[in-house]
Amino acid sequence: MAVLLAGLWVVEGLDQLSGNALDTYGIHARELDGLPEIFTAPLLHAGWDHLASNSVPFFAFGALVLLGGVARWVAASLVSVVSSGLTAWLLTPAGTIVLGASGLIFGWLTYLLVRGIWSRRPGQVVLALAILFVYGGLLWGVLPTTAGVSWQAHLGGAVGGVVAAWLLHRRDVQRRPTAPATALYG
Repeated sequence: MAVLLAGLWVVEGLDQLSGNALDTYGIHARELDGLPEIFTAPLLHAGWDHLASNSVPFFAFGALVLLGGVARWVAASLVSVVSSGLTAWLLTPAGTIVLGASGLIFGWLTYLLVRGIWSRRPGQVVLALAILFVYGGLLWGVLPTTAGVSWQAHLGGAVGGVVAAWLLHRRDVQRRPTAPATALYG
């Protein structure tokens, strides 16, 4: 995660040096040729402050998801990015460019919050409660409260995180062996 985070800082440095020319690779809302940018938009930010505000949750949530394994991290990330990007593309007013990793961050956040529901693993439930206690206020970001902030990307990412948790952990319950029935003799 440190390498990925450093990569985001390098990309922003290149963007700044180019006069923000890389920002054109953000999601162009409601333009068909803007759909491929759902995969590049999370790598771009609208300046150093935007990137700095995303850095700690990007690293923390990404690392926590990564602890579950690379395959689950990749799957949860892709589902969150696609869901966030499509939601931003569809619901953001035309003529708007959406940038930033916050949709992915919201995906990881909700993934971490709900995966314990399907896995029924006590450690994941405790982790979810701790994350909710520390970062629960972020969830308000799925509502249109701040001008210039893509609540659409946040909402889509949050939905993607829930879907990813369901896809990746619903089978945990099905795969777990059930305890043999206890016979009672009377």
